[in-house]
Order: sequence, then structure tokens, then C-alpha cells
Amino acid sequence: MNPAPPLARRLLAELLGSASLAIVVVGSGIAAQRLSPGQTGLELFENAAATAVGLYAIILMFGPVSGGHFNPVVSFVDAHFGGISRRDAFAYLAAQTTGCIMGAVVANIMFSLAAISISAHHRATPAHFLSEIIATGGLLLVIFALARSKRVATIPAAVGAYIGGAYFFTSSASFANPAITVGRMFSNTFAGIAPASVPEFVIAQVVGGVLAVVAIRTLYPHISADDAAEVLVPRTDDDHQPGRALPSIREGRAS
Repeated sequence: MNPAPPLARRLLAELLGSASLAIVVVGSGIAAQRLSPGQTGLELFENAAATAVGLYAIILMFGPVSGGHFNPVVSFVDAHFGGISRRDAFAYLAAQTTGCIMGAVVANIMFSLAAISISAHHRATPAHFLSEIIATGGLLLVIFALARSKRVATIPAAVGAYIGGAYFFTSSASFANPAITVGRMFSNTFAGIAPASVPEFVIAQVVGGVLAVVAIRTLYPHISADDAAEVLVPRTDDDHQPGRALPSIREGRAS
């Protein structure tokens, strides 16, 4: 197993990646609302498409440093299987939540809205609760199934595709992430969620994570810490790989 980058560097990647995710989700929601006013289906399609491709790119950008989790449920399930330590999972949680709040604020400002506007979009229903369990559990099954079967190169695209599809096959529009759920609370726009709805969504996401662990252990009983360390993207500290020299400026220009 290659050495992982220092925790501080990984936390910065999770912070920036989570902020970028919130910018994509909230920003595309605001843009969709303005481009297609009153056309809910088209607004949802625009929001989902931007989120799917944006998430794919964000995982590729930050994944080699931190693994590209951007989601506390992913981090704690990864810790359960030994991919990261539980201490690191709690640190990831703080970075992810802070990043998502920052990203929502930036998205608001980009569209000339108040930096912080608490959402009035109530979403808490039994159907939404079930949807978030399914959305979160399905996301984790996608990730860990691909890691266990040594197809980690496909995880970024698969995660983006799953989340994009889940916007439509779940009634909740597939938040599947406690950090982005909290972040979206700070934007009273198409992508927002009212504070009163947040606890139900987070509980459902945790339940989905627990059920996913049971399913993963049943389907893939031999999943190892090395497999979990590949989630979502293998973390490598290139500066500490023996025999690897940093490219020169000339080499960088020639490549």
C-alpha cells in the first residue's frame, strides 16, 4: 500500500472538494431555476446533469490526495472497513461539513444573492426518509463493490452516474450525504432544504450507511483494509515514493 499524504493535506482536499461539490449542486440549482422558471422537471434535469459531471471531475481532482469522499457516511464506512482511522473520519466530517457550508455561501454570492439565506424548502416526509436510505445505501454499494472487485478506476464515473440517476428515481432527489444536506440549508433556492428537514435526512442517511455495511459484508465477505484504502480513489503521497523525482519545468512543458 502506498503511503497516504499527511492528514492536514487530506483535510484540505476534503474541504475544497466538499466546497466545490456544494458550489456545483447549489449553483446549478440556482441557474436551473433562472433558466427554466416554473418547469420543475427541466430544472431537476439541469441540476442533476451538472451534479453528475461535476462530481466526477471533483473526485478526479481531489481524490488522489484524500480519497475524494466529500461525504461523512462514506468516510465512516471506510473507517469501519479499515481504509482510514476513525480519528481521521471525524476530522473528515468536520472538513466536509465546513466545506459544504462554504460552497453554498459562494454559490449564493456568485448569483448575486444574499451570502446566507436559510432555506424554506421543506422536504421531510416518510417517502423522502425511505428515499434517502435507498440513495445512501445504493451509493455505498456502488463504491465498495467496485473497490472490492478491483475496478477503482471506474468509481468516479460510477458515483457521478449513480447520483445523477438517483435525482430521478428517488423522491428526495438523492442528497445521500449529511455534509451537503447541512450545506444546502444555507441557500433558500431550488437546491435548498429547510433546517427542520435536515435531521430526518441525516438520520435516514446514517441508516442507509448501516444497512449498506450489512449488505457489503454479506455480498463481499472478504473485503479487506487494502480494498477500503482504494475508496474512492487510492491515496498516494508521491513526494514519499522512493526513486520518484519531481518533474522539472522543462519536462512539465514537454509533456
